[in-house]
Amino acid sequence: MQPYLYKMRLHRNLCFAVIDGLTQIFNEDKYADKVIQQLLKRDKRWGSRDRGFVAETTYDMVRWKRLYAEISEVKEPFDRDNLWRMFAVWATLKGIKLPDWKYFESTPTRKIKGRFDELSKIRKFRESIPDWMDNVGLEELGERQWTKEIAMQNEQADVILRVNTLKTTKEKLQAELFDLDIDTEFIKDHPFALKLKERTNVFVTEAFKKGFFEVQDASSQLVADFLDVKPGMKVVDTCAGAGGKTLHIASLMENKGQIIAMDIYESKLKKLKIRARRNGVHNVELKVIDSTKPIKKLHNKADRVLIDAPCSGLGVLRRNPDAKWKLEPEFLDRIRETQQDVLQQYSKMVKPEGKLVYATCSVLPSENQNQVETFLNSEAGADFTLVKDKKVLAHTSGYDGFYMALLEKNA
Repeated sequence: MQPYLYKMRLHRNLCFAVIDGLTQIFNEDKYADKVIQQLLKRDKRWGSRDRGFVAETTYDMVRWKRLYAEISEVKEPFDRDNLWRMFAVWATLKGIKLPDWKYFESTPTRKIKGRFDELSKIRKFRESIPDWMDNVGLEELGERQWTKEIAMQNEQADVILRVNTLKTTKEKLQAELFDLDIDTEFIKDHPFALKLKERTNVFVTEAFKKGFFEVQDASSQLVADFLDVKPGMKVVDTCAGAGGKTLHIASLMENKGQIIAMDIYESKLKKLKIRARRNGVHNVELKVIDSTKPIKKLHNKADRVLIDAPCSGLGVLRRNPDAKWKLEPEFLDRIRETQQDVLQQYSKMVKPEGKLVYATCSVLPSENQNQVETFLNSEAGADFTLVKDKKVLAHTSGYDGFYMALLEKNA
């Protein structure tokens, strides 16, 4: 939370926007980022502080939903009175003076602080997560690691840029942003990353419009590097989505060779097309996976295959705090089956002596190294050898939780 929030006066229209947003997120199952985008367009007179307040406060309330609901003694589905009670808890814990509005008439300020101290001793309340998630994390990572990891997942994520080396260099981009009063720093062992020293909207800059950079977390930037691509290769990005990693691969290949970006969602690939144009990337071919045909056509043809597999996203909760409430244990079981299935099918595209990277933004071994092990012990994986893998935990790296494994297909 930005420091100005502590000293601030609450403004009615901003608080109403937050309550409206929370109603949609909690009761109508809408995605927080989409809801907030809409909210920020609500009043043209709002300055950046006002918009900052609405976005940060909404995210904060989503992040700490369980804790605040417990302190307020309210249960889902939350009506507006419930949400105002939770809002009063948020403000009290932030040290913000409550105005004399009817919503705050009987706010038990001292009781709130006492209850907070009490609940802070229990991890599932302190970190505000569902019971099942706490159990899974505990089982897979152990008490010490899980406690640190889930705490880090409640910290606000840094904004990290990845420089597009097809158009500029890290030094030039840093200087150009500096002229706009946007201060950045390099990150050790992340050759293409610039970290913003203060949060700001970088999408309105000329540098973004010209395709000089993309916003991409430091851990995510390691994946394309891990794939060990060279100009002129034939590379398949199998779960390309909107193409953050595809674009990075293209810049590492200096626009030479061929990248086939595949996804089951055509809408995501359309976004990739727009981003590729802005990035000056022209060696990418888009393919929707609408049957087994596109995969079969590429059997034994690719020098490199990236499987950025669908996953629980437990490594990126600080970016998507509402995922804590949308995820269900059944989804986890289903996604593990999908991960193995994708590995079995998509690995067939790798040609002899080619390489494959399996990656997720999860911190659970059952989605990561266990999947790789199962694959290597299967018939489809018999031709592959594990070259190396990398586990990135948020609490040790400071960036998103990630996993990546590099496999090589035998000659």
